[in-house]
Amino acid sequence: MRAKNFSQARPMTRYLPIRKEEFDLRTHIETSGHSVDTCYHIILTEKMCKGYLVKMGGKIKSWKKRWFVFDRLKRKYITNTMPFPPLDKHETKLKGLIYFQAIEEVYYDHLRSATKSPNPALTFCVKTYDRLYYMVAPSAEAMRIWMDGIVTGAEGYTQFLN
Repeated sequence: MRAKNFSQARPMTRYLPIRKEEFDLRTHIETSGHSVDTCYHIILTEKMCKGYLVKMGGKIKSWKKRWFVFDRLKRKYITNTMPFPPLDKHETKLKGLIYFQAIEEVYYDHLRSATKSPNPALTFCVKTYDRLYYMVAPSAEAMRIWMDGIVTGAEGYTQFLN
């Protein structure tokens, strides 16, 4: 088995991580051609992306609707079990988190490997060092916004920046 040549490899995502403090996530997503104002499934600010996604469990392979928060300030992607969008940090019941440093790739599940997904056409993957997360967005536009947003914070494949 031959070793991978990282100088020739490239991530499957459109954008590389952006670490600038003054970076405006909402503007970046809008200028990438996404219709943020018409996608009511997502709350998007200059530093956060929030909304519901359906996620496949790690140990028990069932699909659960979860509230996700992608936070550029805290440099992590979190989920909780609240039945409605939490108003502040005291209302959240943290269920899991992914640090930006662990995210290697974010890609559309074009192989349909999540065959038992509630909606294979809206399934995307977040690959980390130790796990592959399958997520289902409520719409195609929401899926593209989530994917592009997560990639701007991903730091697991920084070898591609050299």
